[in-house]
Amino acid sequence: MATTETTPSTTATRSDGKSGHGNQQQPLSQQALLYMALLALQFGLQPILARKYTSPDVCKSTVLMVQEIVKFCIALTILQMSGSTKAALEGWTISSWVSVAVVPAALYSVQNMCSLLAYQNLDALTFNVLNQTKTLSAALCVYFLMGRKQSKLQICALLLLLVSALVMEKIITLEWFYGIFITGIKSSSSNDSNDTNDASKISNETSNDPNETTNWDTKHFTHGVVPIFMASFISGLAGAITQKNLQQVPGSGNRRRRNAYVFSMELCVCSVILMTCSLWVSPDGQQIQQYGFFHGWTYQTLIPIIVNSIGGILVGLVTQHAGSVRKGFALIFGIFLSGVVQELLLSNDSDSGGHVSKEQVVGGSLAALSLWMHATNPPTTVVVSSKKGKEKSKTE
Repeated sequence: MATTETTPSTTATRSDGKSGHGNQQQPLSQQALLYMALLALQFGLQPILARKYTSPDVCKSTVLMVQEIVKFCIALTILQMSGSTKAALEGWTISSWVSVAVVPAALYSVQNMCSLLAYQNLDALTFNVLNQTKTLSAALCVYFLMGRKQSKLQICALLLLLVSALVMEKIITLEWFYGIFITGIKSSSSNDSNDTNDASKISNETSNDPNETTNWDTKHFTHGVVPIFMASFISGLAGAITQKNLQQVPGSGNRRRRNAYVFSMELCVCSVILMTCSLWVSPDGQQIQQYGFFHGWTYQTLIPIIVNSIGGILVGLVTQHAGSVRKGFALIFGIFLSGVVQELLLSNDSDSGGHVSKEQVVGGSLAALSLWMHATNPPTTVVVSSKKGKEKSKTE
C-alpha cells in the first residue's frame, strides 16, 4: 500500500503584504495621479526656489521656525477638515508626546538647518540626487535599530545610489565608470600601460582648459556636499527612531497607531521650542538681537517655506493613495524635472547651477534607477508550514 508524505508548504509574501505569485497593483485614481504630479513638481522645484528666494543674509533659524509654524497650521487645518480631531487626540498625553517627538524633532531641526545651507550652495539636480542618499542611511539605521533587512536587489540599489553620488561629485570619473560598466575591465597588463597615458591626457586637457573649475571647490564641498550628506544621514536616523517609537509608545497600553497629522504637529511644536532655546547660545540669537527677527526677509522668502511645508503633506497623501512604490516614481520624475528646469531655464544663471554636466546626467540616471530598484524589490517573507501546523516566517 502506497504511503503519502506531507511536505512543508512554503508561501512567499512581500513585505508590503502582497503575494509573491501575483502582485498586480490597483490602477491609480485621478486623485492619486494629481498628488503624484504635485509631489514631483514640488520635489523638482524646491531646491531652485530655496536657492533663489532665500537670501544668504537671512537668519536660518528664523526660516526654520516660520516653516515649522506653517507646517503646524497646514496639518491642523487638514485634521480639522477631516473631522477626526477628537478621535486623533484621544488618549494623548504630554509624557507620550515628549517620549515620541523630542528626539526626532531635535534631529529634524539639525537636518533642516543642514538642508537649508545645502540649498544655498548646490544646484537643484545635485541637491536632489545627493539628498537621496537618505535612503541608504534610513536602511542602515532601521536595520541596526529594528533589525529590518533589505532584499538583495535593494542592497544592490543602495550601492548603486552611493555610486551615483560619487559620480555626481566626480570622485568616480566618467572615464573610470565607462571603463568598468560599459567597455569592461581590461586585463591588468593593458591597464598598466594605458592608465599612464590616460592620466597624462586627462591632466593635459585639464591644464589646457582655463575655464574648467576644480572638482573640489572648497565652498561647494564644505557648504553644499557635507551639509546635504549630514542631512541625509540625520534624516535616516530620525526616521528610524520615529518608526520605532510609533510602533511602541511608552506608557500606552494599547499601542494604538498615532495620527500622522497629530504627530506632524507634535514635531513642529518640539522643533520650535528647541530652536527657541538654542537662540540663547547660538550666533543666530545674537544676529536676531542685533538686526531683528525678519532681517533679510522679503515676501518671496515665504515661497520656498510654503512649498516645502506642502511637500511634507503631499508625501503622506501620495503614500496613502498611491503607495510607497509609486511615491518613488514621483521622486524619480522630480529628479528629471529639476534637471530639465536647470538646463532649459537656468543654464545662463551661474548662481543657479548653470548647464547640466555629463556627471549630473549620469549620476541622476543612476539615482533614478536605484530608486526604482529599491522601491520595486522589497524583501520577501517566507512562511513555512510544518506537518504539525506550525508556521515559521523569515525574511529574504
